[in-house]
Amino acid sequence: MSAESSTILQTIEAYLDAVTLSRSENTARTYRNAMAMFAEILAIHKLEPDKTALDLLKEDAIIWMANALKDFSPATEQVYLTATVGLYEYIAGENLANVNLPRVRLLIKQRARRPGIRLPQFPKHDIEKILNYAQNMHKTEVKDDSLHLIAYRDRAFLLTLADTGLRVHEACNLRRGDIDWLESRAIIIGKGNKEAITRFSKRSLQACKDYLGQRATLDGNSGRPLASLPLFARHDRGAGTKVKPISTTTGREIVNQAVLQVIGPEAVGTITPHSFRHYFVTTILVSSGNLKLAQELARHTNIAVTQRYSHLSDDELDQKYQEIFD
Repeated sequence: MSAESSTILQTIEAYLDAVTLSRSENTARTYRNAMAMFAEILAIHKLEPDKTALDLLKEDAIIWMANALKDFSPATEQVYLTATVGLYEYIAGENLANVNLPRVRLLIKQRARRPGIRLPQFPKHDIEKILNYAQNMHKTEVKDDSLHLIAYRDRAFLLTLADTGLRVHEACNLRRGDIDWLESRAIIIGKGNKEAITRFSKRSLQACKDYLGQRATLDGNSGRPLASLPLFARHDRGAGTKVKPISTTTGREIVNQAVLQVIGPEAVGTITPHSFRHYFVTTILVSSGNLKLAQELARHTNIAVTQRYSHLSDDELDQKYQEIFD
């Protein structure tokens, strides 16, 4: 595909296909939204994406995008501009057209706002209630075999999120063979397509073993090597007797259902799978006081991200204040 034979829209679609292959489902969705907005902005400036040749796309379109994003939050602006820069990098990398990448980055630097630092907020006590509930949810008697498996799976999934700090897509993508059961750890492909090691607690590992024990017949009849099977599988009618991995949507729904059962309908949506990651990092910091340890276990590339978790909660501040002055 060359600049003369392809349109801007065709190039955008090819870029998004590449993003889908290399990034998480959520990231790909966000990039697609960003590119949809970029296409609309080009059309406003008389560059119809489905009709205009790629070689007519210049770096100045970055300015149009940046100006249009001023009504959005700084965080959204940053993500959408990153996606747009990625398009120009794709064009340059595939040698589809001449792109002045230093100018692209300069335009971004001159016009993009910096998102404010937001302290992670999550209801710690509510998460601990959910985890207490999760430890016993498999003991509930059910008549349906699939519901029985779901209870064991959801218990293992919730405890794994809390005790490993895995992102939801990382947990959903785990295979049985990824886990070293003797060393209590797993090799995963994490954020940025980087290989990393994550550790499992005794309770999360045991919960996974309990679940796989209940799933033994299903896995044994799959006709596939056990190591290749997903750690967390679907047990809905659509899956049938096949062993298919759960999606990130299912992962979020597992959390939603636990929140609904333990906290109530008003709390659904306030606690997400990522809340368990916040809980994980904060637990390490409170227990050890070691920022570097928390950074390594959470797999944060930048320690500044980990530092956001080192702030005391309002309850802890109240308690320390009372201890000092009263």
